[in-house]
Amino acid sequence: AELGAPPAEGQGSLFDEAPAGPDHCKEASLLIPLSDALLAEMDRTDARLRELYDKIEEPMLKVLSRMEAAGVKVDLDALRTYADSLREQAAAREAEVRSLSGEPALNINSPKQIGEVLFEKLKLDPKARKPRKGNWPTDEKTLQELADSSPIIEAILDYRGLRKLLGTYIEPFPSYVSPRDGRVHTTFNQALTATGRLSSSNTNLQNIPIRSEQGREIRKAFVPGAPGSVIMSADYSQIELRIMAHLSGDEHLCTAFRQGVDVHAATAAKIFHVPVEEVSSDQRRIAKTANFGIMYGISAFGLSQNLGCSRSEASRLIDDYFRSFPSIRAWIDATLASARANGYVETLLGRRRYVPDVTSGNATVRSFAERNAVNAPIQGTSADIIKLAMVAVDRKLQEEGLGARMVLQIHDELLLEVPEAEIETVRTLLTDIMQGVIKLNVPLTVECNYGSNWLEAH
Repeated sequence: AELGAPPAEGQGSLFDEAPAGPDHCKEASLLIPLSDALLAEMDRTDARLRELYDKIEEPMLKVLSRMEAAGVKVDLDALRTYADSLREQAAAREAEVRSLSGEPALNINSPKQIGEVLFEKLKLDPKARKPRKGNWPTDEKTLQELADSSPIIEAILDYRGLRKLLGTYIEPFPSYVSPRDGRVHTTFNQALTATGRLSSSNTNLQNIPIRSEQGREIRKAFVPGAPGSVIMSADYSQIELRIMAHLSGDEHLCTAFRQGVDVHAATAAKIFHVPVEEVSSDQRRIAKTANFGIMYGISAFGLSQNLGCSRSEASRLIDDYFRSFPSIRAWIDATLASARANGYVETLLGRRRYVPDVTSGNATVRSFAERNAVNAPIQGTSADIIKLAMVAVDRKLQEEGLGARMVLQIHDELLLEVPEAEIETVRTLLTDIMQGVIKLNVPLTVECNYGSNWLEAH
């Protein structure tokens, strides 16, 4: 697909006309009785669920409708220029792979041919055995394990990354840009995820890559749509770790956040029994991986994969972590016990996630449900907090008659289009509301910046 191609069928703007028919009218006629029945069921189940609906989910309807209608401006010329640059880089990497393989006619997009070159011709892994059925494995994990054996591996991985950026994120983009206003009007799915997080579709603007420099460059194309405006980003800092500290009541984590110290360095100091100032970069990296992994109920195997160590080393690290932070272990155990007893877990504000499989006789199924049970109160509370903040920010912008408007939410981050004359007003408004929207045992911290595009603002 080329940039600038006409919209594919079904990929037009939210403003494209859709004829109403008998089915639409029938569906609409069912909404009121269905709403009455569901609200009554909510009242019977738990008063906190009704409060969650009244204070967050119902007001969010208007917030999201305004955001979808506003859309976010995309600089297609910048995107085309960047696409051309990526194609040149991909072509250079493709030529490099062919040169290193000694196969000028090699089809780099053929896993079969790549496998034959790596394992049969170059013999990068002499111990490898070809599967009885199928081709040599050339997936990313396999290639990463061979990364030190030849520069051809890095060239292949780079090529694939560039082609994925182009094919998944850049080349399809113009088909989602409305010809009426040059904006992408994504659809925010308010009730699709099990944790309460928003998701985005047509097109998904929440999965723009940020891990690579090349991926981050895509954000340059997201610009203010109104003259004399900027893009402003307000991002919660380590909100899920802060929520874990609050829910578990762990004094070491809470103290680290209250004092504003590097929480990963503080964690490393506890695990490795060294002063904070003597924590090495590698120890901090390990602690950071453990901090985030524990929230997602990571196993010793999963941690070993993330850290590149043995399973026994990862198991010892997890044991050391829980010895250093016993309150977190106690909270996880209590959460799982509650999930088994009730069949669900709750966020701080009462949102439920049902996890019936925590009592499954199948160990794999049960383990997956246990990970969800541990993570849902953390990730779900984070979702509740930013939704609560969005409702409050939207209300304040309306009350103050400001021209600023929210255009995107990317999980822990809000993106706004702000007139230059309102920059400091909106910056203060955002920070005050987002940091004060709920009282936790640890402070919520928001990083708020602005620029001429999303990359500059982030």
